[in-house]
Amino acid sequence: MFKFLKALRLGLIVTTVLPAVASAQDVNGTLGSAGATMTIPGDRVPPPPMKFGGKIGDTAETSKPWWAPRIVPPKGAPNILLIMTDDQGYGVSGTFGGVIPTPASDSVAASGLRYTEFNSTALCSPTRSALITGRNHHENGFGVIAELSTGYPGYDSYMGEDDATIGEILKEHGYSTTWIGKDHNIPSSAYGAAGPYEQWPSGMGFQYYYGFPGGETDQWTPYLFKDHTQVFPWIGKPDYNLSTDLANEAINHMRELKAADPEQPFFLYYVPGGTHSPHQPPQEWIDKFHGKFDMGWNALRDQIFDNQKRLGVIPQNAKLTPWPDSLPTWDSLSPDEKKLYARQAEVFAAYAAYTDYEIGRVIQEVKDEGKLDNTLIIYMIGDNGTSPEGTLRGTPNQWTAYNGILDIPVKDQLKYYDAWGSSATYPHMAVAWSWAFDTPFKWTKQIASHFGGTRQGLAISWPGHIDDPGGIRNQFHHVIDIVPTILEAAKIKAPTYVNGIKQKPIEGVSMAYTFSKANADAPSTHKVQYFEMIANRGIYKDGWYANTTPPHGPWILNAPLPPIDQYKWELYNLKDDYTQYNDLSAQMPGKLKEMQALFLSEAKKYNVLPLQNTTFDRAISPRPSPLAGKSVYSYQGMVTGIPDGNSPSILDRSYKITADIEVPQGGGDGIIVTEGGRFGGYGLYLLKGKPVFLYNFLALERSRLAGDDVLTPGKHTIVYDFVYDGPGLGKGGKGTLAVDGKTVATLAIPHTVPLLSVADESFDVGADTRTGVNDADYQVPFGFNGKIDNVTFDLGPMQIMSPEDAMKMKKAKAESGD
Repeated sequence: MFKFLKALRLGLIVTTVLPAVASAQDVNGTLGSAGATMTIPGDRVPPPPMKFGGKIGDTAETSKPWWAPRIVPPKGAPNILLIMTDDQGYGVSGTFGGVIPTPASDSVAASGLRYTEFNSTALCSPTRSALITGRNHHENGFGVIAELSTGYPGYDSYMGEDDATIGEILKEHGYSTTWIGKDHNIPSSAYGAAGPYEQWPSGMGFQYYYGFPGGETDQWTPYLFKDHTQVFPWIGKPDYNLSTDLANEAINHMRELKAADPEQPFFLYYVPGGTHSPHQPPQEWIDKFHGKFDMGWNALRDQIFDNQKRLGVIPQNAKLTPWPDSLPTWDSLSPDEKKLYARQAEVFAAYAAYTDYEIGRVIQEVKDEGKLDNTLIIYMIGDNGTSPEGTLRGTPNQWTAYNGILDIPVKDQLKYYDAWGSSATYPHMAVAWSWAFDTPFKWTKQIASHFGGTRQGLAISWPGHIDDPGGIRNQFHHVIDIVPTILEAAKIKAPTYVNGIKQKPIEGVSMAYTFSKANADAPSTHKVQYFEMIANRGIYKDGWYANTTPPHGPWILNAPLPPIDQYKWELYNLKDDYTQYNDLSAQMPGKLKEMQALFLSEAKKYNVLPLQNTTFDRAISPRPSPLAGKSVYSYQGMVTGIPDGNSPSILDRSYKITADIEVPQGGGDGIIVTEGGRFGGYGLYLLKGKPVFLYNFLALERSRLAGDDVLTPGKHTIVYDFVYDGPGLGKGGKGTLAVDGKTVATLAIPHTVPLLSVADESFDVGADTRTGVNDADYQVPFGFNGKIDNVTFDLGPMQIMSPEDAMKMKKAKAESGD
């Protein structure tokens, strides 16, 4: 009876979860024999119950052994290696004319195809959601990155159960499914131990995950997870770097899969952090590029453009778009500026080359396992254009730019020249380099209206199925086309139901028709595609493209913007104008009006509306959180690794921290509570028995309050009370440190972090898990050697105002003479 119940349970699982009817020809082997397998067609009609091999009431002597058959992919289904790098525009890789060597992507292109008109969404989270679902990013709720989500359907950053990923689909058809690297499709409030985990890889069909959940992380001390558990693999490894670690993890996991079941096809979604900021490659890679960018960004752009024509990855009649007046020319710079900016590009290039090298190691493992001939490799170079988020000058600490500090003087940045890219920096390069690395197009990451933000190099190989190795394909395609391509290669139909939930239609089209040399010049099957990001818009139809003109660069925060319906529009015939060089809007107003109407129709269809063009409003938009409305937080004992989204936010408000501790005999030492680290944050701790509060303002200034007296053994109450000088963003205030009711230090703190805490650090009580807020005082983990009875945060109301309100207040003060 136990065997029957177990078999019946398995049968019911198959009945309710498996995607389709199992006909006689679908079964490999006999239902009821050990080791039987079954392939599943993709029409997603719920199957009938499977037949039990015995009968109720059989005895051990008469009953027959029976096992539910195992689901396997269709015969000949390939392994799938889906690779995507980060923040790399069309002109970065050597494969598409760049000056940075990328032999791994070269090898995929040489054995397969290069695509010259493949497009993303212009931003990280949106592209990633579209890549793994085959649906437009607003349809997935990812109209913007998760950190700027709102409650509107196209912008809530939640992929529903009717939005099954390619991981879920392939898992149901017998693939092993693995996700290594960046995620950025998890709401920040779900990073913590309480989840929920529906939006994590494990909730999206991936059986194994090793990577970081957010948009970026320090490469030397990453915010890293194995499935749902934080891991700290760099401890004791001074040469650790995340890109190598991710490659090692992918290689080791593939070996484990092969050992467990050599015949099971795998799906590996491999998405390293390079080259998103921080740009942090190993020093030996930086050394390879010393002096390679002394020619400057204008000459670099010309060189890339010439290479692209020579390689045939842009048309021979393509025109290089003009250099914008808003960016300086190289010849206009001072010697110090040239020295600093060349260094920034050297480190970026090193990071790109290093990332490609580690990808090459993963591809080599597939080859070493003898699986390359039946592996579909899709290598997408960048999830958007090259990032302009480093400001016009670049920065040794990206968190300054995220918080609106956009002009760190060159002389201050040069102090980091030798350390640029090391663990002492969290760097990004100047915008002009980003523009150059998006050659031959205009604009950069975040700009969905122009191909500088959306055009990606793509290489696909599949030996034996692509009969034109080294070929170039010029059909227009989009990131939503990757899922249909994988499904066609695996002979799996797009599902109607997954886990009993009816699915949204997959909106992309397969690119597999381009694999044949006979179809090298076939018309594109992707006929219409909208683009939108923060109100910059574009619409493609059959070679025509209409788009808005960005009011200003995305590196200029909180500048005045026109009403959304007053953006200027442009029009291009891409068949004759690959780079959006010749605007036809004035000559063809009727065609422009037709394209504008088409954009509006597509926008209504895919949840693009309502449009919103200010990131400030999105940044302060309330979001679902288990801590919403909380103003008092309490912690007992040691608890570490709490993510930023689950911790008390001290931004733009008054607050009080009260710590009830017990100092041991011999004196107290260690962290009581901290959030952030080397690049911004705060810490309350005992240092050689004396209480200290340290506020690290983005590594630009550190405010330190300390008591003069060593605390005696026994119980004490330490209070840090901060009174904010609001209203407004990033104001200073007055801090007071007290012990047992007696003030021991006061200090005026001139500035505070206005918008974003250092999110890839964590909130820790009793120890510091990543980097310290003040290396001069202590080294992590600096665990507290006494007892923490309680730490309480009491938060005042936020005292923010919009940029418009700030301007009104400033004007009123000026008029009143105040």
